[in-house]
Amino acid sequence: MTDTHADADLDMDLSAAGDDWRPTPHGRFLARVLSQHDFARGKDVLELGAGVANHTILLLRQEPRSLVATEILPELLDSTRANVERNCGTDQPIEYRVADWLSTEGEFDLVVTNPPFCKSGKQNRRYFIDSLILDTHKRLRPGGELVFIQSSMADVQKTLARLDENGFDARVVDTSEGPFRDYYFQDEAFMAESKRVPDGFKIKDGVHIETLSVIHAKLRPFTPHEGAHIPAERGDS
Repeated sequence: MTDTHADADLDMDLSAAGDDWRPTPHGRFLARVLSQHDFARGKDVLELGAGVANHTILLLRQEPRSLVATEILPELLDSTRANVERNCGTDQPIEYRVADWLSTEGEFDLVVTNPPFCKSGKQNRRYFIDSLILDTHKRLRPGGELVFIQSSMADVQKTLARLDENGFDARVVDTSEGPFRDYYFQDEAFMAESKRVPDGFKIKDGVHIETLSVIHAKLRPFTPHEGAHIPAERGDS
């Protein structure tokens, strides 16, 4: 069964079926911010976890030089393609790839994603956020950019500090507050972890509120010093 909805504010028509992830509050807010900034224009872009293409469509409307959209399963990528073609047509500079997170090839000017957190499936729920911070430089050209969204419950200040430590100039582009989703309360470990995060959430009139932050980070120039530990050339001992 397929359900369809029209997003009047962002002017797109999306369909989702089966195991597709419908746009969450995180995804809808990231879409709003993407629609208000020209991050992708003229750039080679990598989108991790394209889902039902609500971000893919907005990035294509900014006229990137190229866009690679990834999903972890072929059937999920089929939904990405169908929604792109419905909203943007077939003549677009886009490539669809089945890939597990950053495990893909190429160098890009911009990486965009809504990383999993509460339901990351990892003991470290920040795994995908930390992976972006540690490994996105492998997919970025010098001066490349990273745009992603995260909850205050994932500790935004920790993210900004780690981005700085790993060679990024980072800023929060915009924020939005919203109530917890029901499944947060169903995960006792998640709730306990969130209570330990400084300013992780607040309670207003008995309602638990998280803050969503869209972060824009730019990779600073870096040249390893002479004698740094780097892989030897093939054939060297």
